[in-house]
Amino acid sequence: MGRIICTRPTGWILELDITAYFDSIVREQLMEMIGKRIRDGSVLQLIGKWIQVGVIDEGRFLVSETGTGQGQTISPLLANIYLHYILDEWFEEVVKPRLRGEAHEIRLADDAILCFHYREDAEKVKNVISKRFAKYGLTLHPEKTRLVEFGRYAEERAKRRGKKPSTFGSLGFTYICARSRRGKFTVHVRTMRKRLSRSLTAIGRWCQEHRHVPVDQQQKTLNAKLRGHYQYYGRPTNFPCLWKFYRGTCRLWHYWLNRRTRGSRLTWDHYNALLRRHPLLLPRICHPGMKQ
Repeated sequence: MGRIICTRPTGWILELDITAYFDSIVREQLMEMIGKRIRDGSVLQLIGKWIQVGVIDEGRFLVSETGTGQGQTISPLLANIYLHYILDEWFEEVVKPRLRGEAHEIRLADDAILCFHYREDAEKVKNVISKRFAKYGLTLHPEKTRLVEFGRYAEERAKRRGKKPSTFGSLGFTYICARSRRGKFTVHVRTMRKRLSRSLTAIGRWCQEHRHVPVDQQQKTLNAKLRGHYQYYGRPTNFPCLWKFYRGTCRLWHYWLNRRTRGSRLTWDHYNALLRRHPLLLPRICHPGMKQ
């Protein structure tokens, strides 16, 4: 995403947020789309049965009339097919030829970002895309779907007004206008505050539930959780947020180890000695950055 924004003329970003996407897919229209590429009746029948099967939620068997069931194995594939015809193909073949400037789409599952050179193009698409989605049973969230001025020129204009350039979020990251060490425009990312808070809450809940498990086993599991976090969020410009997550995990582990037994307090000196014997994985960058 950052590469497109940095290398192509981008001035405006349209964030798309689909309300309850997996539950809103119209099955009949989805099957029509699948039928464009698959002619085997037995395969189509199998997919149809797969879509209509219910799900078990907290011991209850639930069956719905719409959607693909987000927990099903095939759901991500079917959801991608649905949006391919609704958004990808439409944007490439119908929308882009009618625009004045360049436009690009970046999508992963139901998370989509549209990049535009000119504001008039972005507003034109924003005005029609809700109607396009409504034809297929989908609704765009009125508050989370927004048009943001973003890019090298947006940064300059914001500075002239004495303001910070706008940011936008996608896939757990907040995207920020910035400058490289050489002074060139670039895009930095940070872990979204809500995602960081949610991840630490999950760590705290796990530490609470497993505080009586042997320390070496706790260390092993916590390091696996830290490793997974770093592998996703480990971008070069996101190191401060990785460090916050690491320090937050250390504090939470200390808090719940300290509550294992009543009366005996785990001081920070003792906890630091424990960390030397059972170290937690330090933050690491797992994805290379763009060359500036």
